[in-house]
Amino acid sequence: MRILVTNDDGIGSEGIENLRRIAEEISSDVWVVAPEKNQSGASHSMTLHEPLRVRQTNARTFVLRGTPTDCVIMAVRHFLIDHPPDLVLSGINHGSNLAEDVTYSGTIAAAIEGTMLGVRAIALSQVGGSLEEGKIHWETPLTHGPGLIARLLESEWPKNIVLNVNFPACPPDAVTGVEMTRQGRRDQASLRIDQRNDPWGMPYFWFNFERPPSTLVPGTDLAAVDARRISVTPLCLDLTSEETRKNLERFFEPGFPRKRAAGGDL
Repeated sequence: MRILVTNDDGIGSEGIENLRRIAEEISSDVWVVAPEKNQSGASHSMTLHEPLRVRQTNARTFVLRGTPTDCVIMAVRHFLIDHPPDLVLSGINHGSNLAEDVTYSGTIAAAIEGTMLGVRAIALSQVGGSLEEGKIHWETPLTHGPGLIARLLESEWPKNIVLNVNFPACPPDAVTGVEMTRQGRRDQASLRIDQRNDPWGMPYFWFNFERPPSTLVPGTDLAAVDARRISVTPLCLDLTSEETRKNLERFFEPGFPRKRAAGGDL
């Protein structure tokens, strides 16, 4: 099995080195294509208006001056075009990718791109660290990751599904199990905009998120990691709300909206 390892934290992150170690427990054919710099929050962006610079650091490692999506495209469509990967592993993200994080995450976007290119893909994140208080428990995915991935590969999930895995913020022996979850929803996060001035007096800005404790709904990714379980959330590429589509369809039969009458009723 050929495995492609990528991430959004960049080639120098501890998480991608740990993921490479996990991948090498599953296969001897592991390749790494990762961003040169941290691309957290890049979501599914592509580099379209400047060239992609690449450097090869060893026989199976490429560093790209681009986004996580760029990395997967270059790996599948260029570096490994004669023998594409059988699996994309993205991460291990330094911090959670839970609830609405999935819409911002470059880690998940890389897995989505792999899935779009016909390769099964798993995004992996370790809760704790940069966005949450406390130690980052890298030993937890190192201990549980290989077996979890092997079991997931046995399941043969559909090709249009991305698996989003979050390891709880606890040591490996404190993990209470694995739960198949749905995407949760946090209580409204508080976004603070920090304005500062550079040495020339020009303003610049930082976004800073403050996340209050959320209401934990059973069955969600948020509740699972809070209970020290490994959360596995299947994410669909098709974002269509079928119920809403059918409801709206009633207002456009046979294809155009009905005209509003003079009295205001349709």
